[in-house]
Amino acid sequence: MITSVVTARLYRAFAAVGLLAAAALLPAPSVAASGPSSASPAAREPAVDPAAAPPPRTVSGWLPYWDQEGAYQDALRHADQLHTVSPFWYEAVSAGRIDSHPGAGERRIIDGLHRAGVKVVPTVMETMEPGALAAILTSPARRTEHADALMRTVATRDYDGLDLDYESIAATGDATYASVRDGFTTLATDLCRRLRSLGKQCVITVFPKTATTGRIWDYAALGRVADRVRIMGYNLHWSGGDPGPLADTRWYDDILTRATALVPAAKLEMGLPAYGWDWPADSDSTAATKHVTWKEAEALRAEQGAPYRLDEVSGTPYFTYDDGTELREVWYQDARGVATHLPVVRKHGVTHTVLWALNFEDPQVWPVLAGS
Repeated sequence: MITSVVTARLYRAFAAVGLLAAAALLPAPSVAASGPSSASPAAREPAVDPAAAPPPRTVSGWLPYWDQEGAYQDALRHADQLHTVSPFWYEAVSAGRIDSHPGAGERRIIDGLHRAGVKVVPTVMETMEPGALAAILTSPARRTEHADALMRTVATRDYDGLDLDYESIAATGDATYASVRDGFTTLATDLCRRLRSLGKQCVITVFPKTATTGRIWDYAALGRVADRVRIMGYNLHWSGGDPGPLADTRWYDDILTRATALVPAAKLEMGLPAYGWDWPADSDSTAATKHVTWKEAEALRAEQGAPYRLDEVSGTPYFTYDDGTELREVWYQDARGVATHLPVVRKHGVTHTVLWALNFEDPQVWPVLAGS
């Protein structure tokens, strides 16, 4: 289970996304008729060419430090599909200081992923007080100090690069927004240049850009300097708002129409949720909204005997239940929902996805991603 400390961290990180958010069922598995002789030639499996190249790895995933072993084993099980794993290991707290989360830099995990052919690009996140990140980004000296700290971090282990997940832009006011945005672009340009000179990847994680988005990093500029730009395609509805889908097919279409106009589609990774929120159904309730992984949501649904429903408008699953005190409403994502959303992603020429987070997900999401 997620601890209260971790939940608080998740709420802080997801809250920034919520500030920016705009207000095909899987076929049943086939069954063999009676044995090999019953299959027609057309129905038999095609012969495998041993010389054929393996399919490209198109999936990345964040590895949460609070479920490190489970997420690591999940990554190994699906290493043939994983391009990159980003352990959620580091947090920027000042210009010159990058703190480590518990378990950061565990060599067994880094080496194990490398043996499986998976790149290890740890995430550096930040949840600084209002104005703190802006002060770093708008000062050339502090910005350089921060880039130096990031490069020291990547040098501590045999990492393949860094992923920057900086979200304080959401709270930046009108008067300073442009200078903070441009300062981040300058930081990213410097960092990506330094990483690339060492043969390492530069990954930038950004909020989704839509018709109603407020504060956002400069997609076009980041697309020019980064190796990958990850879009957090989740929290359309979030813990601080009313119940509803975490993502939506129409929302994805809007996000990717804008993103692909500014960033080459080959550089984009569309972030897919493997989690959900358990809200009080009454908006006036003072009860807490709870974070749930897919595993926790499905276990709760089974425990409560709630019917499975897939919302046709958003393409996401949901259910309701009574906890003995009030009616609760749970929206989350599973393989059926991902199967509904992927055609929109592929329509825009985006073939790379990234999961938040490993060991949260419906196991059936992997064959869905492989067959997309």
